[in-house]
Amino acid sequence: MWDRVAELVCTRLSWVVALAVVVLGGVLTALIGQNGSADQSPVALPPSAESAKAAALRADFPGGDRAPVILVVTRTDGKALSGGDLAAVEQARDRMLLVAGDGGAPPSPVTNSADGKAALVGVPVDSALSGFALGDMVTALREAARDGLPGGLAAHVTGGPAFGADIASAFSGANVTLLAVTGAVVAVLLIATYRSPVLWLVPLLVIAFADRVAAALGSAAAEAAGMTADGSTSGITSVLVFGAGSNYALLLISRYREELRRHRGTHRQALHTAVRFAGPAILASNATVVLALLTLLLASSPSTRSLGVQAASGLVVAAVFVLLVLPPLLGLFGPKLFWPFIPAAGDQEIVTTGVWHRVADWVSGHAGRVATVAVAALAILATGLIATPVGLNQIDQFRVRADSVTGYEALAAHFPSGQTDPTLVIAHTDRAGEVTRAIQVTPGVVGVTPAGRSATGLTRWRVVIDGTPASPSAFDTVAALRDSVKQADPGALVGGSDAQALDAKNAAIHDRLLVIPAILVVVLAVLYILLRAVLAPLVLVGATVLSTMAALGLGGWVSVQLLGFPALDNTTPLFAFLFLVALGVDYTIFLVTRAREETPQFGTRGGIVRAVSATGAVITSAGIVLAAVFCVLGVLPLIVLTQLGIIVGLGILLDTFVVRTVVIPALFTLIGPRVWWPAFRQDEIEATGSGPAGGQEGG
Repeated sequence: MWDRVAELVCTRLSWVVALAVVVLGGVLTALIGQNGSADQSPVALPPSAESAKAAALRADFPGGDRAPVILVVTRTDGKALSGGDLAAVEQARDRMLLVAGDGGAPPSPVTNSADGKAALVGVPVDSALSGFALGDMVTALREAARDGLPGGLAAHVTGGPAFGADIASAFSGANVTLLAVTGAVVAVLLIATYRSPVLWLVPLLVIAFADRVAAALGSAAAEAAGMTADGSTSGITSVLVFGAGSNYALLLISRYREELRRHRGTHRQALHTAVRFAGPAILASNATVVLALLTLLLASSPSTRSLGVQAASGLVVAAVFVLLVLPPLLGLFGPKLFWPFIPAAGDQEIVTTGVWHRVADWVSGHAGRVATVAVAALAILATGLIATPVGLNQIDQFRVRADSVTGYEALAAHFPSGQTDPTLVIAHTDRAGEVTRAIQVTPGVVGVTPAGRSATGLTRWRVVIDGTPASPSAFDTVAALRDSVKQADPGALVGGSDAQALDAKNAAIHDRLLVIPAILVVVLAVLYILLRAVLAPLVLVGATVLSTMAALGLGGWVSVQLLGFPALDNTTPLFAFLFLVALGVDYTIFLVTRAREETPQFGTRGGIVRAVSATGAVITSAGIVLAAVFCVLGVLPLIVLTQLGIIVGLGILLDTFVVRTVVIPALFTLIGPRVWWPAFRQDEIEATGSGPAGGQEGG
């Protein structure tokens, strides 16, 4: 099959195939149109979550189509507010109401704090607003509040909608920023890798066009599956397309350059051989990552499921462009693309010389000690997970200062905890008495107020709890409150910000327990199909998982201890595990498919040494490119994306320089021919050559 594929994309008329793919991609992108995924806010809660059900019932109550933002005003000198200051707060509220629309309800009164140093007032906004529309509304409200405010007063807008707006604003222009920075990083690294002023342009332009096609098709696929794409998933998808696409291109071009040194025929024959042998590795690598991403469909979080569909679609597009568009372009321009270092037939073979050959030969010659030290080092790094807290609260989501966080901190300094963002309880009106008593006797509840009845026979209460928002004590109170009210009314619901944070945490734990085993099953299945050996896939997945745990431990320590982030976000461990295992197996496949090719002739040790020699440079280049591309996520001001970039970047470097270069060659040498059984029989391998290339089996 790969001979036919290579023939298709390496002949003189292969440009017809490339042009057809490009035109089809352009037409589909134009027909689908500019996707609006960046205009959507992330949706972490599954519809089945109790807090999500409570939020859905909000429209049944008077004013339920409105959600309040909170204006908090303090003096910049820290003194108590005067009567004139309070009057200015009322005027700011009225200006905000003109922007938001009053919804027909009377304006809320201004509340002064007990110490007289802060005032707050709620301003309702349309609860259906989301993404950039919500961000524009909150921005206009902030401008209205501050326009005409007397000197000496500081005004901040906070509350649930304001936090949502600031998160959406974090993705304002995110696609452009990510594309610009990612493209620049990839370009610099490709120039350094190829040492050519021209060659880097070809893969970069192919991948950049693939990313635009992938963005449109990914969003369309998510929407067709009943999911809503958002700014975070679109940004991560672009990073994956650029990172994985660059890796595929590096592998193909590296094999092409190697074959140019070997072939005494035309450059198209060298390209044919490169596609014939690199193509299966690229396809197997792509299938592994795509199938691993599709395990996210098992998750409960809508944003997580959407990421699975978008990213899987994007990586399929990346592989199609690298396999069908890049080879015709390489064939069209020929070896002169490598100028000034144009490879020629008869150049020294990289599988028997060079730094990577010396490293691999030394590692395999000291396999036992090397494997022990490397595995122990990774295990020590993995222990960092033990002391790494998981779970960011709402005010800790931002890496840079956000107005909603500043406003919340001002509220927390002057008003009782929980008063400005109460927990909500919804229950049947005919059980109102029992529910009220159940709320009052719940430990951690310091106040309860009825908040209206619906025409559907429901009553709502605002409950003030004693605990820092999204803290363990707040979660304990919400859990106790749910138990209490359900004893009075089994149909009662507890919602609000703390309940949503608790449900999001529980959903993340559920997703980790379900999706992580599914990822491992998928990766193992692909490796078994690819290698047709019993031990090799287990060794490879074991090494990759250990490397991933080490990256999580090291990255968690860097995030919390070095950078001062309060904790890892709930979603970070799952996403980091997914990307590190799936993308790490990319390099495993690059390495072991070459080892499988060399082993029948040179033996287990010789095969792995030659494989490391041949792929060491390309895996190192690919690892550095992918790590750098993930670090680009740090340009966005959300801590979760910064953490993801740090952990995945560190993990890919560990995978590149420790696992692929040291651990796997050492383990394969120690296990010997048995690692390939039954794909190769032990007697077949033992009968192959010895000496420096083959070495002694078993190390």
